[in-house]
Amino acid sequence: MTKIDIISGFLGAGKTTLIKKLLDEAFQGEKLVLIENEFGEIGIDGGFLKEAGVQITEMNSGCICCSLVGDFGAALKQVLADYAPDRIVIEPSGVGKLSDVIAAVERVQADTPDLHLNSFVTVVDATKAKVYMKNFGEFFNNQVEHACAILLSRTQKLDQAKLDGAVHLLREKNPKAAILTTPWDQLNGKQILAAMEGGHDLAHELMEEIEHEHHDHGADCDCGCHDHHHHEHEHCGHDHHHDHEHCDHDHCGHDHHHDHGDTCTACHEGHHHHHGHDADEVFTSWGRETPRKYSREELQEALAALAMGEDYGYILRAKGMVPCDDGQTWLHFDLVPEEFQIREGAADYTGRLCVIGSDLKEDQLEKLFLLA
Repeated sequence: MTKIDIISGFLGAGKTTLIKKLLDEAFQGEKLVLIENEFGEIGIDGGFLKEAGVQITEMNSGCICCSLVGDFGAALKQVLADYAPDRIVIEPSGVGKLSDVIAAVERVQADTPDLHLNSFVTVVDATKAKVYMKNFGEFFNNQVEHACAILLSRTQKLDQAKLDGAVHLLREKNPKAAILTTPWDQLNGKQILAAMEGGHDLAHELMEEIEHEHHDHGADCDCGCHDHHHHEHEHCGHDHHHDHEHCDHDHCGHDHHHDHGDTCTACHEGHHHHHGHDADEVFTSWGRETPRKYSREELQEALAALAMGEDYGYILRAKGMVPCDDGQTWLHFDLVPEEFQIREGAADYTGRLCVIGSDLKEDQLEKLFLLA
């Protein structure tokens, strides 16, 4: 099995910096081939990558988006035949259309069953997203629209309002991609790779925790919780090993807002007597990804209201991790009815919130977490 990761982005966005970080921190011990293409010229960054023990294949016959049908497919098959690598990283030309590169890989994949399209991401300089969208619409927007994850660089140079604005513009073009908003120096390569592969679904994690708790109580559950978890993502072929292989890259259906409207019947059966809810209760999830920074006081107030109040629906569980307004700390929280905990924890690729319950009042939750 050879994984392929496509890392697109405009010149100067930070692709080379990202690739170096992934080589150092996420891809160690893998036999890796980098295919790069910059208008047919030998990549100026080839030196340090050769020193890292990476075999570089240069394609000098022209821009990757102009020579996909013959050249690129042949080069890719040659790399597979010659090196049998664990992973191929493709760094297309800065003005290559990501959709073209994905399509070219999928053509090779069609008759090469051991090839797995692992991720197709776009690196965006957060400080230039607005001006690039305006001036280079066709190429820039194509890279944004087709990415399964958007990795923002230089976010530390933006204030909260401008960062929110950049994320909003990108969300309009791609409502499903995971958007990495945390400065890269606060993350390790494995965390960035997790974002590239689609992030982790908090709603799914919470449902699994609830299911495990329920079974730990020794109750016989025939509610189909496990089946629900499986089918929840089956419609897009995106399983939790990040298998994009059967996924339509245009409309993967994997909602990275985690606003699935998931339902799980009687997941919490073991606890329902305590909270006065019927065993056939149907739970849904509400979730958001946001770069918003919270003060400890803001988060404390929001969670206190959520734990004690009934203005938001019946809340079964909530979980999240958000950046603190001190610019350094991350706050992680867990909540069950009438109690919650906030602790300091590791940075995540962006702030994430998830609430599970029934009759959730989404508008009120948006306001509670200061997102509306």
